Amino acid sequence: MSFVSLNLRPVAGRIGAEIFGLDLSDALSDDTIQALRRALVEHKVIFFRDQQRLDSEGQIAFARRFGPLTAAHPTLPPLEQRPEVLDLHYGQNHLYANYWHTDVTFVDRPPLGSILRAVELPPVGGDTIWANTVTAYQDLPAPLRTLADQLWAIHSNAYDYSTGAVNLSDFFKHNRAVFESTVFETRHPVVRIHPESGERALVLGGFVRRFQGLSQTESEDLLRTLQSYVTRPENTVRWQWRLGDVAFWDNRATQHYAIADYGDYPRRVQRVTVVGDLPVSPSGAHSTALKGDSAAYNGLVAVAF
Repeated sequence: MSFVSLNLRPVAGRIGAEIFGLDLSDALSDDTIQALRRALVEHKVIFFRDQQRLDSEGQIAFARRFGPLTAAHPTLPPLEQRPEVLDLHYGQNHLYANYWHTDVTFVDRPPLGSILRAVELPPVGGDTIWANTVTAYQDLPAPLRTLADQLWAIHSNAYDYSTGAVNLSDFFKHNRAVFESTVFETRHPVVRIHPESGERALVLGGFVRRFQGLSQTESEDLLRTLQSYVTRPENTVRWQWRLGDVAFWDNRATQHYAIADYGDYPRRVQRVTVVGDLPVSPSGAHSTALKGDSAAYNGLVAVAF
């Protein structure tokens, strides 16, 4: 296999790169796919402008080049006749994802990565921020790194990051009920070894409920401390979307936050995800599912919605 050099420009100092000169609707060579995978692992999130020719079928085909695909979501319904596509329509119903999270960490095998395509955008606002959880780990003072290396966290979907309003309408209550229709709970290491780079990354975000062996109050205080290193501006990149843009992030080494600053304007994006592996701790122990079975999500077993 020959080495392909991509036309690439870093977007921020520690995370993010824009890739030029590729049409993702084309049948890209295996060498190009391998180059993109290397860029993904190195830069954590890669961006592609002007992909107007890419539709949901093309998005699925591109994603499959990186591995088998998950179902759209463990509990939320997929795009009609596209079981791999999660259609996220924000704004008009005040449904947002303005919360730091790594996708679907409440199952034992969170996605390898997610590919997001902009379908409809507000006139202003609606940017997304990604954070590098590898450099966040590296930034921890030595005593906190030692602690994090030994910690395990319980993640669950029992609280939906996209329905965090204080006064829930019937619409919110319905969507929260759908999100929690099957409750998942998983024990993950707080630090995982990246299976491709060997780097250590923090596994935290909005689905963490508590740390094993700590009280709820202790867990909340420690989570705030550790999360503050993830979301430091030095560890982030902010992307201003244009129609046709595609973002592909390494879910094993990032968190992200969709900024809800566009009022009632619609914002619609579609997501396809690649099946991931069981996170491994620095001691070599694997994540374990405590509640819920992710086989349908990670194996595309037929599910009726």
